Amino acid sequence: MLRKRASASLLGTGARTSLARGHDLSKSIASFARRKPLGATGGVILLALVIVAIIAPLISPFDVREVHVTYKYAGPGTICEDETSCRGSTGERLWLGGDQLGRDTLSRLVHGARISLYVSLISVGIGVTAGALIGIVSAYFGGVVDLPFQRLVDTLMGFPAIILALAIVAVAGASMQNVILALIIIFIPGASRIVRSQAMAVKERDFILAARALGATNSRIMLHHIIPNCMAPYIVFATANLGVAIVVEASLSFLGVGTPPDIPSWGSMLSITGGELVSVSPWLVVFPSITISLAVFGFNLLGDAVRDVLDPRLRGAT
Repeated sequence: MLRKRASASLLGTGARTSLARGHDLSKSIASFARRKPLGATGGVILLALVIVAIIAPLISPFDVREVHVTYKYAGPGTICEDETSCRGSTGERLWLGGDQLGRDTLSRLVHGARISLYVSLISVGIGVTAGALIGIVSAYFGGVVDLPFQRLVDTLMGFPAIILALAIVAVAGASMQNVILALIIIFIPGASRIVRSQAMAVKERDFILAARALGATNSRIMLHHIIPNCMAPYIVFATANLGVAIVVEASLSFLGVGTPPDIPSWGSMLSITGGELVSVSPWLVVFPSITISLAVFGFNLLGDAVRDVLDPRLRGAT
């Protein structure tokens, strides 16, 4: 009986702790929304894009690779009535029209969100993390470790981002994996430089000297003391460059060296829309451009708000 009561007490305590954490999280989100309404707006936009990307197969009315010859350059709102052309999807509307092969623009936009978000999150996550680790190691050890790393960083930062990405993809070949690789290489120098400057200031603090005096190893100091104090610039740089990743991926796809044509992405949807097609069906340019602009707008709003909240120099500014 006592054991059952103890188990029930532990379960009740765990449930109360989970509820308290959920309440604290909701309060933090509400406080952030009150302090930074524009940042909250950006977060809502990005949340909507993520939800659309997750449920893309459920909400897209047509297969993204299906060619409907009858509905080439169909206008927005066209009803698909030909059972042969629509592959059994008779009665469905092409809400945003059809492209030069009669493929549904809405379905391709929805699935393109998956590609753009996947490329941006993976490239920023790996590139910024690798750059931050390089910056921390470089700043902590200095000297012969810092010099070659920073000269390499200077060299990479000397190239415009899109030119460097074009060169990498041209050498490695056009594919989604190579686009991610190019973006990772682009983000490493900037993240390394920003986090390095923060790590150099942190390593001279008194608590770092105290840790060394107590015999803490270099790895322990970096892991438990320097990295936690460098998280603010890391998060700010990552959120600010998620939009950059989408723009660069779209630019590479637009130039024909990004994702393959059979994979729907926002940039490739623009690349197949030549100048002669714009006068025939301008919506083929308008709708992908709007989605790219919304995604970048949301990332920029959220990134600016996160920077204001996490940067101690800007916390008092509203």
